[in-house]
Amino acid sequence: MKKLIAGVVLGVGLTAMAHGAGDPEAGEANAAVCAGCHGQGGAKPVMAVYPKLAGIGEQYLYQQLVAIKEGKREIAEMTGLLSDMSDQDLQDLAAYFDSQDITVAQANPDLVDEGQMLYRGGNMASGVPACAGCHNPRGMGNEPAGYPRLSGQSAEYVEKQLKAYRDGERDAGQNASIMMDVAAKLTDTEIKAVASYVSGLQ
Repeated sequence: MKKLIAGVVLGVGLTAMAHGAGDPEAGEANAAVCAGCHGQGGAKPVMAVYPKLAGIGEQYLYQQLVAIKEGKREIAEMTGLLSDMSDQDLQDLAAYFDSQDITVAQANPDLVDEGQMLYRGGNMASGVPACAGCHNPRGMGNEPAGYPRLSGQSAEYVEKQLKAYRDGERDAGQNASIMMDVAAKLTDTEIKAVASYVSGLQ
């Protein structure tokens, strides 16, 4: 709980400095290079394991872009793509994608009940907190605290990231330690269920 509170407080502080600093129109010019993988406006990736960037959250996306550029979050497909971009370019890029509309998918009906239970109530037996506590009951995220929107996100991408957190492969970002603690308590079945659920959440 102390880690969670600390993460929220830190997120609020960082957002106060950076939120709203990006220019969506300026960011659109740099977004062309992203369309090859993430689709026009970041709304329809060419592969399900790539994230939808549309509406994901300006502050969160900016932090991730910085982490990728600095090599703190390694993504082979993005190697070198951000090297020539300034900090303002990254802010603008994040603002542009956050201003775009996301398309919500259809969750797997066989997984909805379990996914909904985990998302809204967590798993008391294993100590998994409700996802809704940080990511919003409707999956809209928490911009001040740096938590991304999950509503409409690709199920395959969410599943991949939760496993990366669980396996210690993803540890960059202000809330990474919280996500690693949570994911460590999730089973493969739970991960698949909650990932499917958020893909259709709206």
